[in-house]
Amino acid sequence: MTLDAEIPHPLMEVEGLRVVFGHGKNRVDAVKGVNLSLGRNRTLGLVGESGSGKTTVGRAVIRLAKPAAGSIRFAGTELTSLRDSAFLPYRKKIQMIFQDPYSSLDPRLSIRATLREALELGHPGESADWEGILEEKMLLVGLAPEYLSRYPHEFSGGQRQRIGIARALCVEPEFLICDEPVSSLDVSIQAQILNLLMDLQERLGLAYLFISHDLRVVKHIAHEVAVMQRGEIVERKETEALYRDPGHPYTRALLDAIPGRTAG
Repeated sequence: MTLDAEIPHPLMEVEGLRVVFGHGKNRVDAVKGVNLSLGRNRTLGLVGESGSGKTTVGRAVIRLAKPAAGSIRFAGTELTSLRDSAFLPYRKKIQMIFQDPYSSLDPRLSIRATLREALELGHPGESADWEGILEEKMLLVGLAPEYLSRYPHEFSGGQRQRIGIARALCVEPEFLICDEPVSSLDVSIQAQILNLLMDLQERLGLAYLFISHDLRVVKHIAHEVAVMQRGEIVERKETEALYRDPGHPYTRALLDAIPGRTAG
């Protein structure tokens, strides 16, 4: 298995990324010079405790947090210098799946309306068989098309997360930022969502930045793992190598915290 740094043309490249919140005495350096790269059809796990800066990295990539410095390139295009209007096509290519599927869905809208809204935003001015596409997206994430008429409160947490994934897929993205997408779910449901994401990656050629505090979960899905502590990447390795031979004390502490794991 090849590290993304060795791939000639990475899909996503982050170099020297810095994100700062506040000013003066209230200044917080949330992200300090982070470098990441990710190839097509690959998953990079970004792992760290709460407050490590991992979610801020993902939010910076999709322009929900403003970088203070650094470069973010998608398929060779520098994103940080683009005007909002020029960034719009990349918002379709880069989508985010959030931790809480219920709060990310509008409770006033049916699932049909939620997905159709995403389709129309992703394909402005186009005329198409939206209903057929909506049914296709539901089937793609393992939900029956007749559920389109229901509302978010009528679904379980795992089903709502499937709906969130379907909404992201409506604009045919190439890159998904998965921000703790299974942390609010039961363990058995976590496995189902992870398996769905891996199946979609194989079928659609997606790339994932999978953000999590849980190395146990990340092991299931990531090709490689970057460990983040206090705004910095302290270790990055292929997944099996990191679990077999962690090089940083913080990584070892995270691994030792996994229930039932024997310390190496």
